[in-house]
Order: sequence, then C-alpha cells, then structure tokens
Amino acid sequence: MLIDAKQSALLVVDVQGKLVPAISGWQALLDQVVWLIRLARRMEIPVLACEQYPQGLGPTHPVVAAELPDGCIAGKLHFSAVAGAGHGLDKSAGTGQLVVCGMEAHVCVLQTVMELLEGGKQVFVVEEGVGSRRDSDKALALARMRDAGASIVSREMVAFEWLRKADSDLFREISRNFLR
Repeated sequence: MLIDAKQSALLVVDVQGKLVPAISGWQALLDQVVWLIRLARRMEIPVLACEQYPQGLGPTHPVVAAELPDGCIAGKLHFSAVAGAGHGLDKSAGTGQLVVCGMEAHVCVLQTVMELLEGGKQVFVVEEGVGSRRDSDKALALARMRDAGASIVSREMVAFEWLRKADSDLFREISRNFLR
C-alpha cells in the first residue's frame, strides 16, 4: 500500500526537551522531524503531536514546537499515544493511515505503533525520524514494528507518495524546497 495524502496524518511522538539530548544522533533526529512537519503542513496533511508526562520530561522541544500547528499537542501518561487516548487515536474512525516519527523508538513509538496496528490503522514509521538513546534499541524497535505490520519508510518515500505525480506546481515547489 502507498501512503495516501487524503487518508493520512503525521504523528509526532514525544520529542521533548529534557530527553532530546540523550537520544543518539539527536540533532539529526530534530532536523528530520522538523522537515516532516514542514512538508506535511505545506501539503495540508494533518499534524498531531503528543508529550509523555511533560511535568517530568518537559514540553516539546522548542525547535519542533515552533513548527507545530496550534493546539495539536496532546499530553499523555501512558507510553502509547493510543492508550492515552490523545487525538482520539483509540477510536476506529478517522484517519486510516498514520506516518509516525518521534522518540523513543523502543518505548512510546513502539507501543503507539503496535496499538495503532491493533486498531486497524496502516502505519508508516519514518526510519530517520525516530530515535532512542541506544542505536540497538532503535534497530530492535524498527524490526519489531516491521514484523507486526508497520511499513518502515524514508522521509523521501513519504514525500513522493504524498505527491504521487510530478506534473504539478506543488511537486515543483516540494522538489525545490524539500528534495534537493
């Protein structure tokens, strides 16, 4: 299955200020998440975000928060954004596909993805858009999510699948501003 711009949303999981510096390759991760948010917003794809226990882990990292639409962040105490019922992700209605990025890959991202899959959603995890403190935890999480039915994709896969064709002004703009 391809990612369909009309049926999908971008979900940004727990990119929070106090935890970011502990993530392996954290600066690259922030860059990827910001790129995905900007792309989604330019293409008018809904963007959702969540924060795990913000009293302890702090709010969404300011670089990411500056790119998010107003009011799109849901707080949660469960590791899974589905169990936490943020954005109604626990209901079967609504967006059929979710493109997921964030952290940590082996905890909150993994549990969210597994429950989205259990709920019948099609899930696409952006490989360079997720991170963990240890690279081995990220690798294990990606393998487990793939085995469970999630598609592991690159950011360019997301862009080209959302676009679908090259003969438009939007494609030329995205190509010029995001794909070079």
